[in-house]
Amino acid sequence: MNEEQIQQYSQIVAKCWADAEFKAKLMGDPVATLAAEGIAVPDGIELQVLENTATTVNLVLPPPPEESELSDEDLGFVTGGGGCSNAP
Repeated sequence: MNEEQIQQYSQIVAKCWADAEFKAKLMGDPVATLAAEGIAVPDGIELQVLENTATTVNLVLPPPPEESELSDEDLGFVTGGGGCSNAP
């Protein structure tokens, strides 16, 4: 996200915290609600709004890579096996 998008996102979150009606609109029809706030969602993008609670945390997975198969090295990085090591 660029700086402007981060600022827009922060404003939307703050508005949801302050206005239950706005939050309900955003959760029910996010594309139209964001458009009314001057934030365009590109055509062809489906947008879902999820809310974390004290007992529910949403884990968002990124889309898979374009390649049909990951190399062993790529899998190591994805699963946390890659990165820096102090071993000789």
